[in-house]
Amino acid sequence: MKKDEINSNPALDEETLSTKPIFSGNIISLQVDTVKLPDGNTATREVVKHPGAVAVLALNDGKMLVVEQYRQPMHRTEVEIPAGKLDKGEDPLAAAGRELQEETGFHSGGLKLLKSFYTSPGFADEIIHLYVTEDAQPGEMALDEDEFLEVSELTLEEAYQYIADGRIADAKTMMAVYAWHLYTLTGQWH
Repeated sequence: MKKDEINSNPALDEETLSTKPIFSGNIISLQVDTVKLPDGNTATREVVKHPGAVAVLALNDGKMLVVEQYRQPMHRTEVEIPAGKLDKGEDPLAAAGRELQEETGFHSGGLKLLKSFYTSPGFADEIIHLYVTEDAQPGEMALDEDEFLEVSELTLEEAYQYIADGRIADAKTMMAVYAWHLYTLTGQWH
């Protein structure tokens, strides 16, 4: 998603005057931008830059494929749909297929983009491209060397119970569950 006239309101737009790099890592970088506010004053904005990511709502025989893995920022395991960051210049559709196969062993030729969304636009530019497939087929996993996870399948009711219990607590997985539920009611992926 790029800034364009639809996403522009001249009365609220800020102009970036300068950018100071603070940190550059393997996944994210941090910068501090000095901006000119609509009233002419200046302010600083801390910005996390991220290459973007993909996530896959993969259905196999009416159940959602999920992975459970330890998440260091949360200091606990989290049940999530398969997901991962985009490699530089990588097509999101190709990345979605790659992540599905690497993390679950399943593959699909029928991935469809549901929606792309920003995770935390107040401080980060990370965008996640959420795909869906209803024809996930089993295959071989290919985990990264530092990736340890367990794969399982959930019914819609189980997914809602995981949300209620806090086992599913990330936005992309909750969004996928809600999209799946809406699909069961309308027969359309929105």
